[in-house]
Amino acid sequence: ANASGKRKPQKWARLRVNLLKRLATWTMTWRTTDSNIRMKNQIKRTLTSKISTITRRVRRRGRFRLRPLPFDGYRIFLSPGLIENGTIDCALKGFASVISMEPEKGEWGFRALKQCVMLYFKAGDFEQMMKSYQELLTYVKTAVTRNYSEKVINHILDSVSISSNSAFLQDFYERTICSLEEAKNERLWFKTNLKLCKLWFELREFTRVKKILKKLHTSCQHNDGSADQRKGTQLLEIFAIEIQMYTEQKNNKKLKELYQRALTIKSAIPHPRILGIIRECGGKMHMAERQWTEAAMDFFEAFKSYDEAGQARRVQCLKYLVLANMLMRSEVNPFDAQEARPFKTDPEIMIITSLVTAYQQNSISDFESILKAHRDQISEDSFIREYMEDLLKNIRTDVLLNIIKPYTTIHIPFISGKLRVREIEVESLMVSLILDSRIQAQIDQTRQLVELTAELGCYAKSEFQGARSWTTSTKERLKAFV
Repeated sequence: ANASGKRKPQKWARLRVNLLKRLATWTMTWRTTDSNIRMKNQIKRTLTSKISTITRRVRRRGRFRLRPLPFDGYRIFLSPGLIENGTIDCALKGFASVISMEPEKGEWGFRALKQCVMLYFKAGDFEQMMKSYQELLTYVKTAVTRNYSEKVINHILDSVSISSNSAFLQDFYERTICSLEEAKNERLWFKTNLKLCKLWFELREFTRVKKILKKLHTSCQHNDGSADQRKGTQLLEIFAIEIQMYTEQKNNKKLKELYQRALTIKSAIPHPRILGIIRECGGKMHMAERQWTEAAMDFFEAFKSYDEAGQARRVQCLKYLVLANMLMRSEVNPFDAQEARPFKTDPEIMIITSLVTAYQQNSISDFESILKAHRDQISEDSFIREYMEDLLKNIRTDVLLNIIKPYTTIHIPFISGKLRVREIEVESLMVSLILDSRIQAQIDQTRQLVELTAELGCYAKSEFQGARSWTTSTKERLKAFV
């Protein structure tokens, strides 16, 4: 207070701004918490009246000129309330008035433009949205801080990426990239290029994907062309898209090279989702090479990474893990693992668990009935569908070995009836067993007979053949030494 005991104009101004803040804070809370409309209007009138009274007193004293923007900036907070009430046009007018009242580009105009961009996007007016967004990008260089502009543009990028309009997304990303190149914001430029790269990948425009990946690789290299190990996290994000591309193209040679390079990067702290993508593609690569054990390990690591990231992809990866386990003829139930146990009752997983049970019990009838009953759910994934024939061959082979175990001679039609397959398929299974040295037998196609040798009539005896060979060779060496 001054000598006369009256408040200084500056004190009145501060009080006015404090009341304004209370009004803004209240406006942001009542639209979701308070349902009493009469009470809301009464509080609003009271606060607005106090602000007007203080404003008149300050202006009468004349020695302190109020800045118009902070007072009228409350429209930034009032307009979201209009949005939720359905009056989007009024909200847009409020934001436009904030932009026009600003004498030069500043934070309030930037906030208002951000709200306009999001409103136009939700309304589906992409043309007006791009105009507002183009104006917003002009604020990035000088009007707001680098961190705040990055945060806002990141939010807009994430929000817009859900759009299914690929032409709009392409234009949006390319304009953002051009603006960020001028502003020399490397971090946001990298992220936007990644999003554009993912867009082209989803559209299977692999030529454009490779072009963007080349630019991104260059940004992660030193002047001499060597990889910058300080940018390990960014390198892994690039590798994740590149590995996905080669997986889709079934280029296993390039895929294997990139997969090995990705695993050697130790200086990165990537998002678990990125690790999940790399491991999942690695698992698919091992599956194509019939390396079931390595594939199962990769799928399990991918499942854990997706689970940590909270990604829905974890369920699909768990299915792949079960598939690899069955193909490698493992007796270990993958759902015994602590990480996988909570998903055992998942509706999608329960179909797979029933398949595992039938597979482990060598119950071909149950296995085939489950496949028939849930054909749509199982076959909708092209990757699982690709290996269903291998699974059926495995279980039929195991059942076939159990059937022929007590016999030295057995009719092919008898086996065909037990397996419920055609006789030519039985012959094919028998040939595979003979070539793999799992049985010693001869096939008489004229009489439709399979004759197993007396010594190895039981397929289990073949397990001792290697030991016998080793014993014989050892004895011969000992004789030569003596």
